[in-house]
Amino acid sequence: MSTEAENSAGGAARRVDDSTTALGHDDYSLTRVPRSARYSWVTVAVQRFGQLSALGNFFLAAMIGMGMDFWSAILAITIGSVLLEGVTIFLGIAGMREGLSTSVLARWTGFGAKGSALVGVAMAVSLTGWFAVQNEVFAQGLFSIIPQVPLWAWCLVGGALVTIITARGFNFMKWVAYVTVPAFLIVTLWAFAVEVSKYSLATLVNSPPPGTPISLAVGTTIVAGGFIVGAIFTPDMARFNRNRRDVVLQTVIGVTLGEYVVGVIGVLLAHAVKVATEDSAGQVVAIIQSSSGILGVIVLVASILKVNDWNLYPSSLGISNAVEVFFRRRVNRATVAVVLGAVGSVLSAFGFANQFQGFLTELGILFPPIAAIIIADYYVLKTWRPELDESRERGALPDKVVSWVPAGLVAWAVGYLVGKFVTFGVPSINSLVIAFLVYLLLGKLGLAGKPRASRRA
Repeated sequence: MSTEAENSAGGAARRVDDSTTALGHDDYSLTRVPRSARYSWVTVAVQRFGQLSALGNFFLAAMIGMGMDFWSAILAITIGSVLLEGVTIFLGIAGMREGLSTSVLARWTGFGAKGSALVGVAMAVSLTGWFAVQNEVFAQGLFSIIPQVPLWAWCLVGGALVTIITARGFNFMKWVAYVTVPAFLIVTLWAFAVEVSKYSLATLVNSPPPGTPISLAVGTTIVAGGFIVGAIFTPDMARFNRNRRDVVLQTVIGVTLGEYVVGVIGVLLAHAVKVATEDSAGQVVAIIQSSSGILGVIVLVASILKVNDWNLYPSSLGISNAVEVFFRRRVNRATVAVVLGAVGSVLSAFGFANQFQGFLTELGILFPPIAAIIIADYYVLKTWRPELDESRERGALPDKVVSWVPAGLVAWAVGYLVGKFVTFGVPSINSLVIAFLVYLLLGKLGLAGKPRASRRA
C-alpha cells in the first residue's frame, strides 16, 4: 500500500486559503471550515430544501403517481426518504465534525488520497452533466415566455447566471435560496389548490394508478435514486453546520419537507390529470405553469437555479481535490466552478445534455457504495480517527494519508456490481448495504488499516 505524506498540511492549507480570498470564494475547498464560518441550521436547511423542491422532483413524483395508488406512493416516498435520511445524517455529522467536503473527507475514510480524487472526479462528471440537463430545462422555460431569443442563447444565459452564483460561494447561495424557495412554495401550493379544487380530494386519494402499475420496490428505487447523489455530497453542505443537532434538524426538516411537499403534490396532480405515460408527466408541470401565469413560470424557472448551484458547487469541490492530489497544485474553487459551468452551459446550448441522461443515470449507481464506505470507516473501523481528532484541534489536516485503500476500492466495485446486476429489492439500497459489509469484512482483514511505513507517493 503506497502512501504520501502531507507535511505541514494544515499550515499550507491555511496559506492557500488566505491567498485565495482575494480571488474570492474558495470556501475552504481543501481545508477545514473554521467554527467562525459556520451558519445556523435554518440557513443550511433552506439550501437542502431548495435542492429537493424543484421541477425534477415533480417529474419523479409524477412517475410514481402514474404507476401507484396514493397510499402506495406515499409508502414508497417514506421508505426511500427514511433510509436515505439515515445515510444523510451520518455523512452530515462526519462532514460537520471535520469541517471537510466529501472528497477531502474521503482521503481518511476508506479511499486514500488518490481514491478520494476518483470520488471527486466521479461526482464532478455526474453533477456537471446534470447541471447541463437542468440548465436546458431552465432555458426551455424562458424560451416558452420569450421565444424571440434562441434556445441556445437562453442556455448560455442560464448557465452563466448559475455559474456566477456558485462562484460567489455558499454565503451568496444562501441568499438565492431565501428568495427562490419561499416563492417556489407559494406558486406550487397555489397551483395545487387551484387544480385540486376541481376534484374531490377523497376521489384522488382513492383512485387507482392512471398508468401501468409499478411495484413498491420500483417506486422506492425512483425515490432513492433521485436522492442518493444529493446524500453523498451532504458533507459539502453540512461542513457549514455548527453541531450534530443542526445536522439532524437540517436533514429531517429539509429532506422531509422537500420530499413530501413535492411528492404529495406531484402524485395527486398525476392522478388528477390522469398521467398515463412517462412522457406525459410534464403535464403536471404544465398545470402549475398554466395556473400561475407568466409569474409562475418565472418562479418555477428560477427554482432551477437553486438546484443547479448544488450541482455545480460539489463538482467544483471534487475537481479542486482531484487537481491537488494528481497534480500537486491548488486551484481556487471559484475558478473551477467557472470552467465547469462553461462546459455544462455549452453542452446544453448545443443540445448534447439530454443525450447523456442514460449515462448519467448509469453513473448514479457508483454513488451509494461511496456513502457506505465513508460511514463504515468513520464510525465503525475508525481507521484514521485519532489523526483526524488530533489535527482538528490544530485546525489542520492530518500530516499523512495513504494513496490507495484496497478495501475501499474492492467494496466500491462490489457495491457497484450488486447495484447494477442484482434485480430484486432496491438497487441503490442493495449496493449501499453490500459495500458497507464488504468494507467492514476487508477492514477486519487489515486491508483498510494504516501501512507500517510511509513514503511520499
